Amino acid sequence: MPISRRQLAASLLASPHIAERHAIAAFVADAATQPAPNPFPDTSVGAVRQVWRQRAAEFRSFDIEAVGLSCLLTAVSGIGVEEALVQEILRAGPHTANVFHRGDGCRIVGAVLYGKPGVGLPVLPVPRAMRSALSRQSRAHRPAEQLDLFARTET
Repeated sequence: MPISRRQLAASLLASPHIAERHAIAAFVADAATQPAPNPFPDTSVGAVRQVWRQRAAEFRSFDIEAVGLSCLLTAVSGIGVEEALVQEILRAGPHTANVFHRGDGCRIVGAVLYGKPGVGLPVLPVPRAMRSALSRQSRAHRPAEQLDLFARTET
């Protein structure tokens, strides 16, 4: 059963290891974004490493803007090359998002949003439903204050 765009967007927002998750999630959730032909939905960490390292070099050479690429490469560098992943490809106009998860659509390993050469990335607002979910999530995950071991106390 295919993963819905809404579920992918929510899963992206819940992935703190992806620095640009808000931009990618907004793109995935946008009504203009649609699933694209996906010749290799089932892949492996090793294949993702090889393909996206090459794409990183191509993106630099051809002046293609992308977000999420460094986070994807960092994430897959810590996983065994034989581990299975599922790739979702979504497109809107000149922009494409590739989202990699562990097969359930919930545990996102990484995602990349990119455009065509010389085309900037879309600037999309995060949908209202996602904003409220995000604010609930950020309140729940606020870090506890750190204890200052070197603070002076007045006596």
